[in-house]
This record gives sequence, structure tokens and C-alpha cells, in this order.
Amino acid sequence: MKNFRQQQHRPKKNTLIIGRKAIIEAMQSGKQLERIYLQATVHGEVIDEIRNLAEKNLVPINKVPVEKLNNFNVSNHEGCVAVISKIQYQNLQDIISFIVEKGEMPFFLILDGITDIRNIGGIARSAFCFGVNAIIIPDKGVGALNEDAILTSAGALEKIPVCRVSSLMKAVDELHLNGIKVFASEMTATKKVSEMNLQEPCAIVMGGEEHGVYPALMKICDDQFQIPMPGDFESLNVSVATGIILYEATRQRGII
Repeated sequence: MKNFRQQQHRPKKNTLIIGRKAIIEAMQSGKQLERIYLQATVHGEVIDEIRNLAEKNLVPINKVPVEKLNNFNVSNHEGCVAVISKIQYQNLQDIISFIVEKGEMPFFLILDGITDIRNIGGIARSAFCFGVNAIIIPDKGVGALNEDAILTSAGALEKIPVCRVSSLMKAVDELHLNGIKVFASEMTATKKVSEMNLQEPCAIVMGGEEHGVYPALMKICDDQFQIPMPGDFESLNVSVATGIILYEATRQRGII
């Protein structure tokens, strides 16, 4: 079930970039933005430039009514407000190379379509505690890694590397090219998580609360598994399920 209605705090003014020119200059200078809120009715060359730069820098754009922008309690927003990222996103290949150079066994977590920031925060906390090297998220279709998500993660989102990519499909290809297998959590799978070899270089895909793992992404994964449950219930919360899977991986790797 989606949880769009949870209370979220308004971003602090010192985390906002206001106006078209300021947002363009921020992206051109390399400043990392969490997302851009763009008034749905604005258009023109400058807006096109913002869109192009956002695509190049993997910054999500949310089309919103002007009331949303006014709610930031800022003046002269010109139909554009950007939120500065509290997360320093990392390049996926750089992280893979760093892990290999240290002689560690790569272990990644991929989040596909998870929108509830409380779940994201809880997942990040478990990922940090159980030794995940990095979390991989898409630039669209995922909850914002904002102050509320960081608070829910107990600060783990500021400690564990996060890679924001333009396509999870391409990210899986990159993992495969580096000899890293990709396994998807799927409640209808025939294999149990305990039957998987999680000691080898691997990445785990966790799907969103409503639709699970995107079918095309599932198709290119190396294998699927499920968490067996004796209780008669549809599924576990994705954050809880992730914790169970990461515990099993850590157990197999002999870390605990």
C-alpha cells in the first residue's frame, strides 16, 4: 500500500534554490540537487534548459501546481524551486572499483519504485548495519531522500554510499559487466532466500510496495527468491523484508 499522506516537514529555506537562473547556475556549477519542483504551466527556452540540465545531472523534476511552490513560503520563485541534496550521490562504477580494490566482496541493494520515505529510511538503516556497500536508486519513481528520510534512517543515509542512476536496467548491465549477479525478491518465486548463494558478488533488488519489481527489470535479473512465511498474509513490509534478506546474506558471509 502506498503511503503518500504521511506528514513531511517543509524544507528549510537554506536548502532551497529559488528561481530559474539560480537553478541553472547551481547545476552548471556541479551542485547536487535532490529534485526540482517546476510549475506545470511554465514553458520557454529557459525552462527547456533547466529540463536538459536536470536530465544530464539525473535530477528528478516534479511538475506541480503553483500552490505547491507558494507553500515553500518564498518570493519570486518564477515557477521553479529546487531542493539541495543532503546526500552526496556516488558514481556506481567508482564504487565498484573502490570495493574491488579494497579486496571486499561486492554487495549492493537496488530499490525499484519504493516511494514511502519511511521505508527508504528503514531500509538504509538495515543496509548500513548489515554491510551493504551501496544503495542504488533510479532518478525517477523513488521517494525523496530528504531530511525526513534521513531522520527515519537514523542518519544511515548520510553514511552509506548512494548511487543515483538514470536507468536501473543500465545499472544491472553495469553490475553484470563487473561480474556481480543480481537477484530479485519476489514473493511468488520458488527458491527460498536461504537457498540462494549470497556469498558471491551480488546485488539484491527490492520492489515497490504496490507493484513489486518492474517486469522488464525482473527479466534481466539472474535469479529470484522469496521469504517463506507460515502465516497466511499477502506479504511483508518492504523495509522488514529487506532486513530479513540482509541478515541472511550477512549470516552466509560469516560476518555474524
